[in-house]
Amino acid sequence: MLEGKRIVLGVCGSVASYKGADVASRLTQAGALVDVILTSSAQRFVSPLTFRALTQRPVCTDMFEPQSAVAEEHVELARAADAVLVAPASATTIARLAHGLADDMLALTVLATVAPVLIAPAMDAQMWEHPATRANAATLRGRGVVIVGPDVGRLASGRSGAGRLVETAVLLGALSQALGARGDFAGRRVVVSAGGTQEPLDPVRYLGNRSSGKMGFAIAEAARDRGAQVTLVSGPVALDAPYGVERVDVRTTAEMAAAIGRATAGCDALIMAAAPADFRPERTADQKIKRTAQGLTLELVPNEDILAGLGGGCIKVGFAAETQDMRENARAKVARKGLDLIVANDVRAAGAGFGTETNLVTLIDAAGNCEELPLLSKYDVGHRILDRVAALLAARG
Repeated sequence: MLEGKRIVLGVCGSVASYKGADVASRLTQAGALVDVILTSSAQRFVSPLTFRALTQRPVCTDMFEPQSAVAEEHVELARAADAVLVAPASATTIARLAHGLADDMLALTVLATVAPVLIAPAMDAQMWEHPATRANAATLRGRGVVIVGPDVGRLASGRSGAGRLVETAVLLGALSQALGARGDFAGRRVVVSAGGTQEPLDPVRYLGNRSSGKMGFAIAEAARDRGAQVTLVSGPVALDAPYGVERVDVRTTAEMAAAIGRATAGCDALIMAAAPADFRPERTADQKIKRTAQGLTLELVPNEDILAGLGGGCIKVGFAAETQDMRENARAKVARKGLDLIVANDVRAAGAGFGTETNLVTLIDAAGNCEELPLLSKYDVGHRILDRVAALLAARG
């Protein structure tokens, strides 16, 4: 989403100003063209030279810069920007922007742009909680400005509270969502499932699988970046939800089935990337099962087939993680579960399967047609799946 985009990054005076350098670096690494504006207070904390080295672009510090390469530089930056991000944003700058003042380079640029504006506050908790600051933030929200954060945690004063600048990954996610708000999934509701489920055997053990959830989380992120309203139903995984995505945590297959049933009411598409357990123990012990010299025999019963049990109405995409006869097994699932599309992969293939950052998949539609994709990042695989979902939605009118 960020590659080739013009991002104006405003950095205000704050102890968190040094984190602006990380934001500039990560944006540049993502392929964005970053124009940094430092307020006069910010320059007391960080140097323009730092940002110039990170972005390989001039840094704006003065609204009356005599050496500027363009006339009315603030207007030119504002016109060229795909988005404006102010991080960290001080209480002073938030007040300045709320009241439409134009007395420094950053305020001028924000006032002149029609691009999305995102503000990430960073200040002491008492300043953030002050009625004046909250009223100013509310005024900006009312004008369509996105307020990202602040986080709760330890502050520069040594106290804890709301006022920490959010993490760089969150800021990049918020930017991606803002840039994709008018994408081809704008106004669409997409439900994505991710991760494996856990079927309890006793209070400390469970039956599960090796699913990391990375594929489902990548699809949710891609759908968000195309303007969709996304609900992510996830089993237990060690992943943070993408910014702007509603996350519903479940543990067992029965819990996942219930959550998906609720989430899919009125949705446009369900992408079932999760790996729910096919079986569960017939009985769950109330106490921990102790080690014995004898073996342990478990009686397993089948879990509900979540996709097969869902009614029609939305586009249904399933996944088939196979170790043999991949295409044949995947085609059988399409018919058995009433799917519009299935994503099949051999989990033994290099760079594919559980826990990897990439995947090697074949897309098979309801007519049995196959499209083999090359090895791609899971985020890119997500976009290729969404391309097919978009075509199916268009065909349905």
